[in-house]
Amino acid sequence: MAMTALEIEELIIKAFPNAKVIIDDLRGDGDHYAAQIIAEEFRGKTRVQQHQMVYNAMGGRMGKELHALALNTSAPSE
Repeated sequence: MAMTALEIEELIIKAFPNAKVIIDDLRGDGDHYAAQIIAEEFRGKTRVQQHQMVYNAMGGRMGKELHALALNTSAPSE
């Protein structure tokens, strides 16, 4: 069962309430997405740590309801 872009965005916003989130459906199949996420919670974290935080926010859906999620994460510019 595929996820919608809105469902992905809602999970991310729940974990990072003030984040700027842009979700793109890469193939139109509801199974391959790209997400751009800018969140203060990422400040001081490595890229790997940032991605782990997002995967944790997905609540175990990666590899199940969601096959692929390409991430571009960063803290806000100062």
